[in-house]
Amino acid sequence: MDLLASLNPEQQEAVLQTDGALLILAGAGSGKTRVIAHRIAHLVANGNIAPDRILAVTFTNKAAEEMRTRVEALLGADCRQMWISTFHALCARLLRREAPHIGLSRDFVIYDSNDQLTVMKQAMRQLGVDDASVQPRLALSRISHAKNRMEGPEVFTANATWNPRDQQIGTLYQMYLKALADANALDFDDLLLKTVELFEKSEQVRDKYSGKFLYLMVDEYQDTNRPQYLLIQRLASRHRNLAVVGDDDQSI
Repeated sequence: MDLLASLNPEQQEAVLQTDGALLILAGAGSGKTRVIAHRIAHLVANGNIAPDRILAVTFTNKAAEEMRTRVEALLGADCRQMWISTFHALCARLLRREAPHIGLSRDFVIYDSNDQLTVMKQAMRQLGVDDASVQPRLALSRISHAKNRMEGPEVFTANATWNPRDQQIGTLYQMYLKALADANALDFDDLLLKTVELFEKSEQVRDKYSGKFLYLMVDEYQDTNRPQYLLIQRLASRHRNLAVVGDDDQSI
């Protein structure tokens, strides 16, 4: 099967440029996911790359499943060995395998938004903060934004002298972290942060996975936050075959 026949010249060029760093800028509806799928299929079919040595990351389960389905259709084979997933699923998979390297149990619980809300409301009750002063969802949102910038509770308490509400959120942040740790639980932001910590603290793990993945591809790259950027940087550090696809006009 000719994997390039259905692609336009620009898409073909992106598929055939396999080695080294590659940035693909393309707008909505221009076939970005299609290019990644064809690129993966080309590496396996024509480059003789083992499927489990390719990593493709995107942002939603729907996009990951669509990508996997496309690759399977192109290759006519089961692609479950391939690492095609969201960032969070990738991190959960890595932590289930390697968590003890950072003192974390492999059987950690992943808290969803309802679990997080329960923890936050309990912390607010303990602190004597009512919903009229600080809304629990707003507090969680601000904590999430801080985590995405890799900032701890101190980023809020530093402003306490002129913003009492930030003092409250900083304290709630500390209580929230303790509650999750006591429950052996991680939220979705923690999945990213703990995986970055894993790669930074364990040379053994870093070498294992940066050596394992010969080719990395990231969809919707314009939406990556700092932990996601650092994770991809660590994973691509050995072979440096990194292709990122995105639309800078859609950047958040």
